[in-house]
Amino acid sequence: MRGVFLDINTVGPNDLDLQPLTATLDDWSLLEQPGTEPLQTLVNGAEVVVTNKVPLDGDVLRATESLRLICVAATGTNNIDLASAAERDITVCNVRAYATTSVVEHVFSMMLTLSRHHQQYRQAVTRGDWGRAEAFCLLDYPIRELAGQTLGIVGYGELGKAVAQMGKAFGMKILIAQRPGTEGKPSARCTPLKRLLAESDIVSLHCPLVEATHNLIDRHELEQMRTNALLINTARGGIVNEAALASALLAGEIAGAAIDVLSEEPPRNGNPLLDTSIPNLIVTPHIAWAAVSARQTLVNELAANIKAFLNGRPRNVVAGPCH
Repeated sequence: MRGVFLDINTVGPNDLDLQPLTATLDDWSLLEQPGTEPLQTLVNGAEVVVTNKVPLDGDVLRATESLRLICVAATGTNNIDLASAAERDITVCNVRAYATTSVVEHVFSMMLTLSRHHQQYRQAVTRGDWGRAEAFCLLDYPIRELAGQTLGIVGYGELGKAVAQMGKAFGMKILIAQRPGTEGKPSARCTPLKRLLAESDIVSLHCPLVEATHNLIDRHELEQMRTNALLINTARGGIVNEAALASALLAGEIAGAAIDVLSEEPPRNGNPLLDTSIPNLIVTPHIAWAAVSARQTLVNELAANIKAFLNGRPRNVVAGPCH
């Protein structure tokens, strides 16, 4: 059997052991990126295709007769035409819970950096402010402890639950947002998004990017947040209206934000959040998930998905004849 990995450079093969994956099939084509060759040509003759970010639409899926399994090297599957895959009896599997620790650590490192003004204090030391100070320490930027603050979590799956657990360990009060579209249904466990935004000191996003969550945090939602509130997004860029967030930060409508994902990645055409004049904003290049151990787990889980499929017991199925 032949397999094709369409964008293996997205998992960083230079520091990983790929043997668990390559041992699953007799023949592998490991592509750094698709390049200019048509996707139909690249996947033609392959029974297994692995993709992280390369989209596989209906035209590509209908053009191949051999394809039996698509393995998404991620949890989100918005880059796959799942309906077309099901029509073609192509099984689609994703990878789950492989980067939980890495993402949670990133979320809280961003919370702490913003709450304790690490960037501003580092810049103050570099400017020589500490050397000119009369007291033994600088207190130019008020430091907030996480303990006692309210953490609002939007998206209560694997990652949202893990962030909530860590928040409790820090002594934070946890609010969980109701799913979009269910706001009219009372829930003892979940909080309507409008109220969550108004009551939270920190809002952390962990929901998938679907039609109901596109621009879920827009100008109106930002206006509902506290002026001392922080926004953390390690989910997907399209969940936040980036121009609205840039405006809110520049106007001081919220206190800060840490953004690990953008609507276009890489941001070749620019992005409002890349404006270096925006205060108290941290933008990282989609690395919350990217600890070496997490990426190795991803490779191992891809191999496990392929082995399970070949043994007639597919796992982590999101679409196809076995779903």
